[in-house]
Amino acid sequence: MIANVGAWLMRQALEGTDIENVIVGCCARLRAAGIPIARGHFAFTVLHPLHRAIGVTWQRGEGTTVQGYPHLPGGVVSDAFTNSPFYHLLENYLDHLRAPISPVAGANQFPILDELAADGFTDYLAFIVGFGEKSKTTHPEGFGMTGSWATDDPSGFNDAEISALLQIEEQLAVACKLAVKQRLMRNVTETYLGRDASAHVLDGQIKRGDGQQLRAAIWYSDMRRSSTLADQLPRQEFIETLNSYFDVTGGAVHAEGGDILSFIGDGLLAIFPTDGTARSARSACRKAYRAAAAARLRLDEVNAERAADKRPIIDYGTALHLGEVMYGNVGVAERLTFSVFGGAINEVARLETLTKKLGMPILMSEAFADAARWDATKLGAYPLRGIGREMEVYAPHADRAPKLAAVR
Repeated sequence: MIANVGAWLMRQALEGTDIENVIVGCCARLRAAGIPIARGHFAFTVLHPLHRAIGVTWQRGEGTTVQGYPHLPGGVVSDAFTNSPFYHLLENYLDHLRAPISPVAGANQFPILDELAADGFTDYLAFIVGFGEKSKTTHPEGFGMTGSWATDDPSGFNDAEISALLQIEEQLAVACKLAVKQRLMRNVTETYLGRDASAHVLDGQIKRGDGQQLRAAIWYSDMRRSSTLADQLPRQEFIETLNSYFDVTGGAVHAEGGDILSFIGDGLLAIFPTDGTARSARSACRKAYRAAAAARLRLDEVNAERAADKRPIIDYGTALHLGEVMYGNVGVAERLTFSVFGGAINEVARLETLTKKLGMPILMSEAFADAARWDATKLGAYPLRGIGREMEVYAPHADRAPKLAAVR
């Protein structure tokens, strides 16, 4: 039956099963084979902007939970890791250890065993399977997969059960490694391309010219005085300021379900796609406006904190437009970008330049205001540089901007 579990794991590796289902299926099959596991915990290093590693814990009757382990400044190793069985394995060049769990508080070698004892566990088996050259070092991120099994059987694990668990660990690691690689690919493409563009690329739209035409609400924002701040501030402080601006704007876009396509210097380009119907356009435009309004409210909070710390305040303008865009791959064969293009993109960028001239933090095109179907203040028709025609420009009513209640 253990051999059958190994064969099942190899099939999951070939089929691209996600990591949670690999682990749940493996644990269920091990229990069916007579191994009295009640808990399994597995961790992997990942390429992610927020997390250095992820952990997946399975517990009998409770399913799985996933935990991210954040990056620590300067590559510092956490106390939790240095006090863990896995660090002990790495430091002593061991591939596994078995540790019967004492019910006496403080009698166990590692803190995790005291925690497991409090939950009624009796025996513990930890292991490491290395991935690649780095796994031969004691670097905390050099391992491939760490794992552990625990039982609450009063007799603990017997020798045959430990042998079976050690027999299956490499096949489990192979299936998990491929599942983690799939997740890494999704993390990387979403981080650098955005959620929707990532989905298109991973679905196979990777050739130059692949793409589609769609109608979308378009957001474009641009930071004020960025060149001056870049000259005046130390490099790291300017980067922090720029990231604060992107947190305010990009965070609001993400919260409303928009797709950030690119950071153009200190500009942010995002879209809220529609299905081409008036109802969908109305919804997309209102989401885009709610994001713009929420960002202004958040900006007030951020600037209050910055002023208290005697740091320069942040300001920016936002333009909102609705139009047809071309959405796909362009570039040279060896270096492509997945983004939106077309006249509507030029128009929204030019519209944003009017926010400074007119002293309005948020401006909307006539197409956007009409599609959103709420009253806005008409400011007049203005020529847009390089467009060749005037555009009717609107702003939120003074008594509504930037209140979110205006567009619920």
